[in-house]
Amino acid sequence: MTLEQAIADFLLHLEAERNASPHTRTAYRNDLAGLVAFARARESSALEDVGQLDIHLLRGWLGVLARKHTASTLARKLAAVRTWMRWLRRRRVIVSCPADELATPKARRGLPTLLSVDAAKEVVEAPSDDSPRGARDRAILEVLYGSGLRVSEVCGLDLEAVDLAAGTARVLGKGDKERLVPLGSHCIAALRRWLDARGRLVRAKGGILEPRALFLAVHGKRMYSRAVHALVQAYGTRGAGRADLHPHALRHTCATHMLDGGADLRAIQEMLGHASLSTTQRYTHVSMEHLMRVYDAAHPMARARAKK
Repeated sequence: MTLEQAIADFLLHLEAERNASPHTRTAYRNDLAGLVAFARARESSALEDVGQLDIHLLRGWLGVLARKHTASTLARKLAAVRTWMRWLRRRRVIVSCPADELATPKARRGLPTLLSVDAAKEVVEAPSDDSPRGARDRAILEVLYGSGLRVSEVCGLDLEAVDLAAGTARVLGKGDKERLVPLGSHCIAALRRWLDARGRLVRAKGGILEPRALFLAVHGKRMYSRAVHALVQAYGTRGAGRADLHPHALRHTCATHMLDGGADLRAIQEMLGHASLSTTQRYTHVSMEHLMRVYDAAHPMARARAKK
């Protein structure tokens, strides 16, 4: 089977059988295309058949990538190639999976961006003007921090998915899995202000409103992820002096503050839409203050010390 056909069939499998998102399929396509480009540039003879990809070629590919990319990026690219080759082996297109012989690069997990309660409040309340755009930005920040949504989930929210009376939102997460998330009182108030102003956002420019989207850009179309990243960075700088702030940091901050407030880890897992509890544990950072409270309440030596 040719390399192009093997990649095309795999991408079709991701879409039709695994229900992978367009973003996931694009990432796989780019990673596999990069491998093919390297292989053809390295081999003196024409490389067309997928069976010609061997362990030596894969090691050379990773070696070149390691000059410019981090270990986490190398691990992701290798995982894409490994998944592809294992699928080809199951279909008996290739006899073995040479990618299985490669060790996954060890990625150092950096400390996540985390805001204090006061800093998070300053960021969320930074859009203080009464304009439609200010109302929209405040509502977006409230949803990101108040309900811990992913940026793609915020952009994908429809008007019909939000029930302000019940204080809930129906969210479509990864793998098209739907879940119900709670909306806090501040979030509900911000959403009401935004919905009252929504029709005025683009009227002056003569734009046409997207009929279903909850959050709109100034041209009237559904809000997109890059714009949300930009506004979070802008209000992070204004509200907390954090130019490095991004939407996922607000999601992580939400989970951490809930944990510090005594929320059950399983409840946080359900709210964030994580498939496994281990993922939730990576996203939440137990503060020393919380740890000390738990220790003082639970450890017998701590109780004995308190009585002295």
